Amino acid sequence: MASAGSTADRPVVTRFAPSPTGFLHIGNARTGLFSWLYARHCGGKALLRIEDTDKQRSTKEAIDVIFDGLNWLGLEFDGEPVFQSERAPRHAEVAMKLLDAGKAYKCFATPEELAEMREQQRANKQPMRYDGRWRDRDPSEAPAGAPFVIRLKAETGGDTVIEDAVQGRVKVANKELDDFILLRADGTPTYMLAVVVDDVDMGVTHIIRGDDHLNNAFRQLQLIRAMQGIEDGWDEPVYAHIPLIHGNDGAKLSKRHGALGVDAYRDELGILPETLFNYLLRLGWGHGDKEEFTREEAIALFDLSGVNKGPSRFDMKKLANMNGNFIREADDARLAALVAARIGPEADEKLLTEAMPVLKTRARDLGELADGARFLFAQRPLGLTEKATDLLDDEARSRLATISQRLAAEKDWTTEPLEANLKAYAEDLGLGLGKLAQPLRAALTGQTTSPGIFDVLVLLGRDESLARIDAQARS
Repeated sequence: MASAGSTADRPVVTRFAPSPTGFLHIGNARTGLFSWLYARHCGGKALLRIEDTDKQRSTKEAIDVIFDGLNWLGLEFDGEPVFQSERAPRHAEVAMKLLDAGKAYKCFATPEELAEMREQQRANKQPMRYDGRWRDRDPSEAPAGAPFVIRLKAETGGDTVIEDAVQGRVKVANKELDDFILLRADGTPTYMLAVVVDDVDMGVTHIIRGDDHLNNAFRQLQLIRAMQGIEDGWDEPVYAHIPLIHGNDGAKLSKRHGALGVDAYRDELGILPETLFNYLLRLGWGHGDKEEFTREEAIALFDLSGVNKGPSRFDMKKLANMNGNFIREADDARLAALVAARIGPEADEKLLTEAMPVLKTRARDLGELADGARFLFAQRPLGLTEKATDLLDDEARSRLATISQRLAAEKDWTTEPLEANLKAYAEDLGLGLGKLAQPLRAALTGQTTSPGIFDVLVLLGRDESLARIDAQARS
C-alpha cells in the first residue's frame, strides 16, 4: 500500500517539529521553511511542535531560541505550538490499545540478553535488529514482576512502499524491519511512537523532513496501519524527504561549512532575514534561473515537485554576496537602526540613515556596515590603524595643512565643489587625486577604506572634518 494520495481529500496540514538543542540549526530552519511554504502555497495550515522530551536539553531558554529564530525568519505558524512532553499519557494510551488488540506485545528480554543477541549477530555478520524472541511467547513465562518494554508486532511478509513526494517510489522488505519499542520499561514513550501519535492527532497530511528520516518512515507506517482498525483518523500521510545539506566541498555539513544556529547568522554574521529566507529557499529548490524571491513570490511558486533529490551545497561566499545584494536593496532607516544597535549608544540613527546610501554600497553584512560607519562617531584624537598611520608621513601632514586651509575657504560644503577644490590642488602638485585622498581618508576616518572621500567630508560636516584634518596636520 502506498502512502501518497490517502490524504488528497483533506486540506493540507504540515508540521515543523524541532528539538530544543540550544539553537535552531540551519538545516532544521530549511525544513521549517519548506514545511511552512508548502502549507501556505496550498492554502493549508503549518503547525509547530516542540519535541521536548529530553528534559535536560529542553530548557525554556532553548525553546525560546527556536521561537526567536522562527519569528526572525518571518515563519508564523498556525495555532499554539504543541509540546510533545505534555502528551505522554496519550502516547502510552495508543501503545496500550495496540497491546490489547494483539498488535503489540510485552518483551521481557533483559539488557544482558539483548547484548548477547547483538554480539552473536555481529559475529555472524547479520543485521543488527531485535530477533522477536518474545513476539509469540506468553507473558506468564516471564518471572513475576520482571520489567518489560512494549514492542510493535510489525508485519513480516511483503514490502512497505512509500510514494515519496521528493524521492519517488521507495520500498523496503518488511522482513528487514524489526519489532521496535513503543514504551520503555519505565513507561515512557519512544520517539517512534510519540512522533506518529502527535502527527495523527494534529491532523498532519504532509510530513516534510530530512531524508535521514526515510528509514523511520517505513517503521512509522507500520504503526499507522496497525492503528487503522483500532481508532478512526489514522490516515497515511504524504511523505516528502528532503536531501540533507552538504558543505561546499561535498562533505557532511559541519560548523566549518556554516552549520550554525539561525541566531548566529543574525547576531554574529550580520545576515538579514530576507537573505537567509532566500538562501535556504534556494538550497535544494529552484524556479528557473531566478535567485531572489519576495515572500509572496516564494509562496506562489513553491511546490514539492521543485525540490531536488540530491544534496544541496552550502556556500558561505554565495550567502555573503546575496546578503550584500539585500543590504543594497534594504530601507536606509531600517539598516540604520540595525547598525546603531551594533555600534552602541553613541550612534546617531538620523546621521546613519543619511549616510546609508554611501555606506551600504560595498558592505556584505551588518558587521561590515557597522565597521564602515564607526568613523562618523569617533572621538578626537582619532585612533589610526597601522596602515593609516603609515600614510601620514611628514610630507602628507604638510599637505593636510594646506588642504585644511583650502577647504576652510569653501562656502558650499557639498561633494562637487569639495572635489573640484582637491583636484585643483592635486594638479598644482602634479599628483593624482589618490595621492591626496588616501592621507585625507586616514585623517578623517583613521582607516584606509571608507565611502568616497567627498561623501565622508559632507557626512562629517565642515567643523568636524576640519578639526580632524588639523589634528593630524599638527601631529
